[in-house]
Parts: sequence; structure tokens; C-alpha cells
Amino acid sequence: MSKNPFDFSCHDLPRRAGEMREYELTFDQHEPVGIALVAIPTDAPIDVDLRLQSVAEGVLASAQVRAEAIGECIRCLEPVSFEIDESFQELYNYELDTRHKSKSQQKEIDVEDEDAELWMEGDFINLEGPIRDAVILNLPINPLCSPDCEGLCPGCGLKWIDLPEDHAHAGGDIRWAGLEGWNSPNA
Repeated sequence: MSKNPFDFSCHDLPRRAGEMREYELTFDQHEPVGIALVAIPTDAPIDVDLRLQSVAEGVLASAQVRAEAIGECIRCLEPVSFEIDESFQELYNYELDTRHKSKSQQKEIDVEDEDAELWMEGDFINLEGPIRDAVILNLPINPLCSPDCEGLCPGCGLKWIDLPEDHAHAGGDIRWAGLEGWNSPNA
């Protein structure tokens, strides 16, 4: 048995081209999925409708990923949430049988393996990469609570929307107080 919570066993799927199985999965034991500003929190449910099809090269995984990402607005720091409803389709190649290959052929295969191809490990496919890609690539880089969020007042730190229109702060930076009035052209 695998220790990665995103590993899924394809044991029930016959290795004959054209065979298909559908699954409804919930992953609720995982690290945060997302970026620092907005992510699916640790152990929050990630629902996946998964369809596996046997093809000549391996297993074609098509999935719909649903979850809720939580973060904070970059302007006012209010909590925000985003519904995730994304899909992916990936081909997992069957493991290569390298027992009957020469060492030079094995090295050639290893170099090819380093490309972006996904490989099965026995009967298991690892869904973590495709799920992370589907989520992260569709999250906002700069999350906002609303498109017209004005953010916080730099003087007092209160939300601009809650402050009166004539809100202002008197005085300047006290570090420059000694230079006030030193703008004479004769100086």
C-alpha cells in the first residue's frame, strides 16, 4: 500500500484498451494545495470525479476537481474564498519492463523518463501533480475580496471603505522634522 494520499490503485481496471471505470473520490488528508496567499487548507476536502480508461500506452485519467480555496485579500486583508471547479486529463504510461534491456538502453529510457511524462508504479497512479496543477494554475495570483477594494489607510490601518471621505492624517514623517522650513533658495 502506498503512503501518498493522492496515490490511487488501478487494480480494478483491466489492461485492455477500451476498458473504463469511474470513481468519486474525496482526498481529505493532504498538505495545503495552492500558493501562499490562497490555498485549499490542510486536510480540507478535495472532491474528484475520476474516469480511468485503458489505452495501449497506459491509463488515461480524466477528472473534475472541486474544492474551496481560502486566503486573504491583498489590499484589505479580509478573508476570501474561491470555489475550485477545474478539470484535467493525463496519460499515465505503464511501467517499463527493463529486466530484458541492456544498460545503455536503460540509460536511454531513464533520460526519456525525465520529461513531463507520468508513469504508473505497479497498479498505482499518483494524482497529486495533476490535481495541484489544476488548482494552482487557476487560482488568482493577487486575490481580492472585490474588484473595487480600496485597501487600508497607510496612516491608521483602517479600511478605506469604512472611513469618511475627508479622512486624512496630519503631519509628516517626524524623522524629517528638523528639515522643515529648509527650502530657502539662499541656503
